[in-house]
Amino acid sequence: MAQSVVEVMEDAKGKVPENLLANGVDLPSFVTHFEWDMAKYPAKQPLVSVVDTLAKQLAQIETDLKSRTAAYNTLKTNLENLEKKSMGNLFTRTLSDIVSKEDFVLGSEYLITLLVIVPKPSYAQWQKTYESLSDMVVPRSTKLIAEDNEGGLFTVTLFRKVIEDFKTKARENKFTVREFYYDEKEIKREREEMSRLLSDKKQQYQTSCVALKKGSSTFPDHKVKVTPLGNPARPAAGQTDRERESEGEGEGPLLRWLKVNFSEAFIAWIHIKALRVFVESVLRYGLPVNFQAVLLQPHKKSSTKRLREVLNSVFRHLDQVAAASILDASVEIPGLQLNNQDYFPYVYFHIDLSLLD
Repeated sequence: MAQSVVEVMEDAKGKVPENLLANGVDLPSFVTHFEWDMAKYPAKQPLVSVVDTLAKQLAQIETDLKSRTAAYNTLKTNLENLEKKSMGNLFTRTLSDIVSKEDFVLGSEYLITLLVIVPKPSYAQWQKTYESLSDMVVPRSTKLIAEDNEGGLFTVTLFRKVIEDFKTKARENKFTVREFYYDEKEIKREREEMSRLLSDKKQQYQTSCVALKKGSSTFPDHKVKVTPLGNPARPAAGQTDRERESEGEGEGPLLRWLKVNFSEAFIAWIHIKALRVFVESVLRYGLPVNFQAVLLQPHKKSSTKRLREVLNSVFRHLDQVAAASILDASVEIPGLQLNNQDYFPYVYFHIDLSLLD
């Protein structure tokens, strides 16, 4: 979902992090001040009911995300296809934004204006020969109306009855007749379609005009920050996600939906992490509950190895075999099919907040 925000905000990618919030605060602040949401996931409910609620919530978000991103990608593809038509050379690009009504003889039963692509080195040859390429070519009817690096687009007016003969002779002289007939309604439709797609795409994002309340997380200079889960010092979120969604009138509907549902999905994900810690701890240490879940944040990535060594030393008494296996990779843990490096004498789950890496 974070990647979808990046795609929608393609013209303002520097603002992506400030739009990836959880309950109105940045992700580190939310995690380090996490409290279980008793209203959404009552603690008195059986674990299976809590898990089912979380699963249904995330499944609905995923379904809606697929539908909305598919519609956005279709819009983006259609717009890119139209833009490509206006970016090619004279042989392939649309001519509706180049030509004008005054370039053509319109409404005549006998006469028609054709568009011919002439290579740049052949401009002089064209001017000398176009009137004689076939019968019934209107003298002095050619005009250069556009050019690119390879050649120019010329008009020529002739009688309808000699169109095919003129095309054949033009090919023999390396002049190319573009199959284009001026249709004011079609040109207007094409221009309106381009404007509509540009407008629709812009409206999916727009520039955020609403400043959401943001918490900030500052970390002390020591190597590891330890935060007990359930810290009562959690910052006030102020508004709910739904209230912020209705307030964000300056944002496009897709960006607004992504921000709200990213928040809800992230909050659900952290609840799942907390739930896994609880369940794994009960399975390891049994009942009654006699353990404390904490967050450990190394100040530097290079401190992770040292932190592991300290934790292993402190908690090795909880599982002597596991502690020994960390020191000696050759020691096998009976009944455990995982790599020994994935198992520790304490319960551990990783939370990666680098969602844009």
